Amino acid sequence: MMAKLPLISPVSLSSRVILLVGFALVLCFILLGTVIDRSIQHHFAQQDINELEVVAQSVKDRLQTLHPDTDIEDIQQSLDKAVAGHHGVYFAVYSPQKNRLLYQTDEADLLPLTKSVAQRQLSIDSLTVWQTESHVYRGANLNAYMLDAYAINILVAGNMDFHIDFLDRFRKTLWLIMSIVWFIAMITAWWAVRLGHRPLIKVSREIREISADNLHIRLQPQNVPNELKDLVVSFNTMISHVEAGFKRLSHFSADIAHELRTPLTNLATQTQVALSRARNVDEYKEILYSNQEEFDRLTKMVSDMLWLAKTDNGLILPTLNDVDVNNEIQELFDYFDALAEESAVKLKLSGQGKVKADRDMLRRALSNLLANGIKYSQRNTTLLVSITESSPATSNSTLQISVKNQGETISPEHIAHLFDRFYRADQSRTRDGDGTGLGLAICQSIVDIHGGNLTVSSIDGTTVFTITLPISDGVFADKMNSHLGLG
Repeated sequence: MMAKLPLISPVSLSSRVILLVGFALVLCFILLGTVIDRSIQHHFAQQDINELEVVAQSVKDRLQTLHPDTDIEDIQQSLDKAVAGHHGVYFAVYSPQKNRLLYQTDEADLLPLTKSVAQRQLSIDSLTVWQTESHVYRGANLNAYMLDAYAINILVAGNMDFHIDFLDRFRKTLWLIMSIVWFIAMITAWWAVRLGHRPLIKVSREIREISADNLHIRLQPQNVPNELKDLVVSFNTMISHVEAGFKRLSHFSADIAHELRTPLTNLATQTQVALSRARNVDEYKEILYSNQEEFDRLTKMVSDMLWLAKTDNGLILPTLNDVDVNNEIQELFDYFDALAEESAVKLKLSGQGKVKADRDMLRRALSNLLANGIKYSQRNTTLLVSITESSPATSNSTLQISVKNQGETISPEHIAHLFDRFYRADQSRTRDGDGTGLGLAICQSIVDIHGGNLTVSSIDGTTVFTITLPISDGVFADKMNSHLGLG
């Protein structure tokens, strides 16, 4: 079995920022140093050109004063006096046809210039640089004069030793200064990053102090920089959701214990009573029948809780079919007719429509709403189920199923919790009948699975539960993906 490689710790934000700043500064300094170096070299080259042009023109003027029949010795004597006051500048007169130097100053060897192409005028591109054992020169080969039917070129050059020494010292000084500036900038960046992270460190410290016992604590957006306000607001929103979920979970656990305690207590009591003395067969049968009712209640409660848990995790998906809602409700009316008659409640249906839905799930949701409506309706009232279709001509059409009953008005503080599991508006009242306290929660889950909405309103004794389901397959698919977290 191969050993796992150790995980590499990600680079900290401070290190990332400092490395990025350092890299950017290095690039900027290299660019700046290159530009400055080339600018100085260009300046020196242009300076040399100006001086070489003066020397070349002086030599050319002296050559033009000579007669074509002037011998070489007279030319050399005349050129000895051609240039004065120019230090470090050297020239020679060269005959390409004769391939020899007619004249050359003693200080420098200008023969390398004879191999370059002769130019009409000086430019930076026309300059040639060469190095001897002890010096570096820069010069050019210029077309100058026709003497006795043959051409004469002027070779002119200058000593670059001073320029090179200056550039070497300047480069060392420049890079030393840039290194110092880079170091100071990195220290400043490091300090700025640490200073900038202080609010984030403070927020992290406040977050660490929040636990399950003090989920009511909220961070203050006005006390953090603008860049962290969205983070703080998002965190507060998340903590609010966590607090609400934690409260629901706590209440849910308490409700489960309460709901399970009643049937278990009944079973234990009835069993103790049965064992307290000898009984005949009929008495034991009666106790067993009573126990069976409690077992059925427990079984239904556990079954409903498991069903809700599966829907919460996307393990139950609807099988879509064309469902005639009107027919389904009529069949449910037949089923609840005896219960409605016993409660002196009249059942009435208006409207019709079809929808893509899971028939069994939809029947279960409608059955729960009808049972709830009959249970809490006043006697001698009508429970009205209405079917309406909105926007029939569009792809976003929906079908609404409303269940309206007359009874006690549900206060606003209870409306928001009606679909919570095991929620009771009257906490002092125990669950009666066969209800498990999960009916409305199951309705909500079924409607959510179908990509619809379930709402409730209660005004002046009239309570209305409204199911809104999408009719279009495309709309249903989009809402299903959103419900399951796939889109």
